[in-house]
Amino acid sequence: MALILVIACIIFVWITSLFKIFLLARIRSTKHFTLNGKAFRKRNVLLVIAHPDDESMFFAPTINFLTSRGHNVQILCLSNGDADGKGNIRKQELYQACVSLKVPMQQVKIINHPDLQDGFGKVWNHSLLAKIIEEEITSHCIDMIITFDKYGVSGHCNHRDVHYGVCKLLYDTSRGDIEVWELVSTNILRKYSGPNDIWLSMFWAMLPSNGTVQCLVNEHSRRSFIAMAQHKSQWVWFRKLFVILSSYTYMNTLRKIK
Repeated sequence: MALILVIACIIFVWITSLFKIFLLARIRSTKHFTLNGKAFRKRNVLLVIAHPDDESMFFAPTINFLTSRGHNVQILCLSNGDADGKGNIRKQELYQACVSLKVPMQQVKIINHPDLQDGFGKVWNHSLLAKIIEEEITSHCIDMIITFDKYGVSGHCNHRDVHYGVCKLLYDTSRGDIEVWELVSTNILRKYSGPNDIWLSMFWAMLPSNGTVQCLVNEHSRRSFIAMAQHKSQWVWFRKLFVILSSYTYMNTLRKIK
């Protein structure tokens, strides 16, 4: 009887959380990402990721939020994910996934540099990363960057190096005309709590001690599943389970890097 009650409570909270996300998604606020508090305008956003599928597994709520409001989203993927010798396949999968997320293929750039190869234990040069990112900023008049935080959600060394590459660019150039936001990593319980994390994410975003924070809900969850399914070479059972259970499918918490 107790087990049935616990399961019923979990299902109730899950459904309630989904309903909360649904309601928040219907409120199409334009207050997020205004420039210095001024009136809403379109931004030129550069999403910097490490591997094909990062955009769908971790950043889909952010991408959906930005594209639905007409912001110009460019995606820079700093490797082709060739750890298993499937780099060319994963490159095409990324293009298809981005189309599902309403980001045109011509706004996606994939780097295949000998010093930036996918893999645990592969250390990426932060100066090289900063140089490549700066070239994209100049080419597309970027005024906002979004990337991983220093833990990189999963702790993957490539994710973390991308963060430090962006920070090196930010600190070396002292560019005040570009906002930089990082995707906040959570503990494992929150990470796999699905939509239930919306309550903690909203509360966490309100705490002044956490700096400038945006909590973005996924307005098109189904689109996220479709995008991840385009990565057929990676679409194995545990990643399907990840997409269902991961809080990053349903919301993103972004913190501004000062």
